[in-house]
Amino acid sequence: MADSMLTLKEITKIYNQGTQDEKRALDDFTLEVAEGDFITIIGSNGAGKTTLLNVIAGTDQPDDGQVKVDGQDVTRWPDFQMARYISRVFQSPTMGTAGDMTIEENLCMAELRGKKRGLKWGVTKNRRTAYREILKVLDLGLEDRLKQSVSLLSGGQRQSLTLLMTTLALPRLLLLDEHTAALDPRTAAKVLDLTDSMVRKNRLTALMVTHNMNQALKYGNRMVMLHQGKIQFDIEGEEKQKLTVAEIVAEFGQTLKDETLLST
Repeated sequence: MADSMLTLKEITKIYNQGTQDEKRALDDFTLEVAEGDFITIIGSNGAGKTTLLNVIAGTDQPDDGQVKVDGQDVTRWPDFQMARYISRVFQSPTMGTAGDMTIEENLCMAELRGKKRGLKWGVTKNRRTAYREILKVLDLGLEDRLKQSVSLLSGGQRQSLTLLMTTLALPRLLLLDEHTAALDPRTAAKVLDLTDSMVRKNRLTALMVTHNMNQALKYGNRMVMLHQGKIQFDIEGEEKQKLTVAEIVAEFGQTLKDETLLST
């Protein structure tokens, strides 16, 4: 069995504690993620999916429990410290790139992320040649637009560039927070295939939150369903491959109560 990359042990996260708006987003939550796992995460609105990613990324601190990355206790690390190990792609294509910088400047920024500040900044000839080659993977013609402002790219182009940027520094963990939800179906499918290819090629450990049941079944080696801050269902390998949307709806339709999930 692969070594554990991420351990979440008995995590509890409560918002607005002690008020009438109290919300227990994660409830004694425990999850073990092996190195190389690509886990898709589904669940109705309010199930705890985004809170889970926030706790892992250090954006939110748990009220109780422990978070370990690669065996190191990072429970109280803030997000800027966690950024050394974790890359995150959000739903909005504008959040992963700097719109006022060029494509090559964004790539250079990503390449130097987490490295010593003394390292020379700047897009050198060698870097430009390397960026041109890796951009060809996207098959979007961006290799010929290195000096173009990122703000001029479409949502799909920008999200694809963000994915490429996250892999340059080879993060220990890649968090995908409904990263294709804002894209049209055709572009979303292309970005998802690119995601799968990059995760496999770089042997990344990834967690992908999605509201699309078909995506959750098609991608990754493991699928986790959340409900009221707890794991409702956890399946992997051949069992996951054989599972159908109809079977999930038949088993958990009443639990999900989410039209977005049930209509896919």
